[in-house]
Amino acid sequence: MATGNQQFQPGVSLAGAVDLGAIKHQVDAEPGQQGGAPAAGGYVIDTSSAGFQAVMQTSATFPILLLLWTPGDDRLFPLAKALGDAVNAQEGKVQLARIDIAAEPEIAQAFRVQGAPALFALIGGRPMPVLQGLPSAEELTQLTDELIPQVITLAQQSGITGTAPYQEGTPSASDQEGDADTPASEPAVPPAHEQANRLAQEGDFEGAVAAYDQVLQADPSDALAARERAKALLLARSAQLDVRVVRQQAADKPDDVESQLAVADIDMIGGQIADAFGRLLDYLAGHRDQMEPVRKRLLEFFLIPEANDPRLKNARQRLATLMY
Repeated sequence: MATGNQQFQPGVSLAGAVDLGAIKHQVDAEPGQQGGAPAAGGYVIDTSSAGFQAVMQTSATFPILLLLWTPGDDRLFPLAKALGDAVNAQEGKVQLARIDIAAEPEIAQAFRVQGAPALFALIGGRPMPVLQGLPSAEELTQLTDELIPQVITLAQQSGITGTAPYQEGTPSASDQEGDADTPASEPAVPPAHEQANRLAQEGDFEGAVAAYDQVLQADPSDALAARERAKALLLARSAQLDVRVVRQQAADKPDDVESQLAVADIDMIGGQIADAFGRLLDYLAGHRDQMEPVRKRLLEFFLIPEANDPRLKNARQRLATLMY
């Protein structure tokens, strides 16, 4: 992988692509089911051609590994699992997006790959080839131990420091076979949220916002939908932003409300919640004429942290003081 003056040579062979017609390696189980591929979840998403543009845009906020694969081929399962585990261990510094090129052949054509697997790094909308063909055990270790940290470093050097959203996943069969008294680590997605959650996982954040709007129209008291809508709206608004440009504009235009709102969005995506709150509250203290847009954005931000987050309580109190 190469970017700018920096080179990455993982030593991964460019072996022949996997034959999609190898029927003997096909499985019927869905991802996450017994005998099936590793399920998406955490910082691993499955997307399609419909959500691909959003994925490319979102790579301007946080780096993404793009795996072109076929989830019915059991030879690809170790690669998918190793990449998923390594990405989830980074806790949002990078995301793994998977596309089934048997179902989406146009994506394979766009990337000029002959088959699965193929792996690319997406940083700032730029795809960088990493792997074509099945890696050896040594090469796979090199991918997880060396490539992923380097992708994160390259993104940070480009000013891309945001955090990928955590996605609820479908528990695997092995996860479900444990002690029945052991609580699930994450709650199941409510049925009414399934479409919105799926769109968010695919990177279609605008579609997810619209879907959550429908959920809230049916049940305005649905706090989880309101929270997830706020997260999707934040990502939809910021997916095409260049982090360095946004921060420079905010520094150059300290009185411009749109510049301050945009950089606060970047802070929120990057997990810098106190900075986002403080930036807008400080701005509001000197720009009372911009009360409405700033108040509206803060109320949206207030939906994202946990209700008992002390930063939330302090920001609410300060906003109330500034308003009255």
